[in-house]
Amino acid sequence: MSIGFRILNRKRAISADLVARFSTLPVANVSDAMQRMTGAGPRLTRMHRSGGMAGPAVTVKARPGDNLMLHKAIDMAEPGDVIVVDAGGDLTNSLMGELMLAHAINRGVAGFVINGAIRDADAIAEANLPLWAAGVTHRGPYKDGPGEINVPIALDGMVIEPGDLVIGDGDGVLSVPHEVAEEVLEKTEAKQQAENKLMAQITARTNDRSWIDDTLRRLGCALPAA
Repeated sequence: MSIGFRILNRKRAISADLVARFSTLPVANVSDAMQRMTGAGPRLTRMHRSGGMAGPAVTVKARPGDNLMLHKAIDMAEPGDVIVVDAGGDLTNSLMGELMLAHAINRGVAGFVINGAIRDADAIAEANLPLWAAGVTHRGPYKDGPGEINVPIALDGMVIEPGDLVIGDGDGVLSVPHEVAEEVLEKTEAKQQAENKLMAQITARTNDRSWIDDTLRRLGCALPAA
């Protein structure tokens, strides 16, 4: 099997139950539950109109500007999968457009994360399948390879392995490793409950803001006299 030009089967995938539970939670709160240490970078921009995404990753490592392996990944994807493509962030040539997106919708793909460019941006926005990409260009792709499917990839330091959970909303995208997903979910749900309680206090104007002055005093900041 040739390193750099190979297709592997995914050995595991995040469960449908965990996907459903994560899909109700803000990406920012999941990020907080992971100590704010993981992110795919601000270059990845939401190309659809609205809505979030959650599903197990099908990973693609592509030569910049070449979408042969992305085509194959769409054909391999199972309903609910999220296809994540590391194409080096190159924006010279697009990796997919309207026709590939239509095929992916027919296949039941839940969304895309593409560290590269797309085209047919208006049609992609109108179709509204969750899709994040690094940019847009009208220049089309090549289809010669090489590339790899279902191998570990990294986007701006965020490592994604096949079957890891990938989520996205208006704040961006995040990968949750398969082996810690349940722990992260518990922490995120606890944070969400705490935020719901705080929001109720804010609405009732009973929220405690004393922590701000307490912190400023602890840090040695001079405060005006009461």
